[in-house]
Amino acid sequence: MCKIRAKSKNLNDQLSLLVQSSKSKKEVTSIIDEIVLNLEKNRILNDEMYSDSKARMFLRRGYSLNKINQSLRRKGIDDKYVKQSIDKIKENQIEPDFVSALKLCKRRRIGPLRPESNRELFYKKDMGILARNGFSFDLSKRVLDLDTDEFKKLIKII
Repeated sequence: MCKIRAKSKNLNDQLSLLVQSSKSKKEVTSIIDEIVLNLEKNRILNDEMYSDSKARMFLRRGYSLNKINQSLRRKGIDDKYVKQSIDKIKENQIEPDFVSALKLCKRRRIGPLRPESNRELFYKKDMGILARNGFSFDLSKRVLDLDTDEFKKLIKII
């Protein structure tokens, strides 16, 4: 705890100096780079842990592995860390895309949660929702073809 306080105080001091002084752009960039390197060296900033944490959060929200991959890359995380995070998810979870698709259906109240009379009418729309969220055609079809009772049993297990 003391280590973090000392570092944050140091960071605050350096940033306040940065704001107060009217240094050139090169000097400001070098100071910021020095601060970031110091934070990385002390493991306060860690792309690998950030990638793992975000990937788990996205999975809990019902993102497909494809969407998790794209979201992490869009945030500027190195491909190596993105691949490691997705591999960890695949090791720890049984069919993570299927589970995520079930969660998405529950959250959006689509597919098996629609009334039986409306399921056929909204089938294409539900397929589109799942496709835009990065799920494959086969997986989407598998989830949308589930019986309502079977879907509810699977949701309870998750």
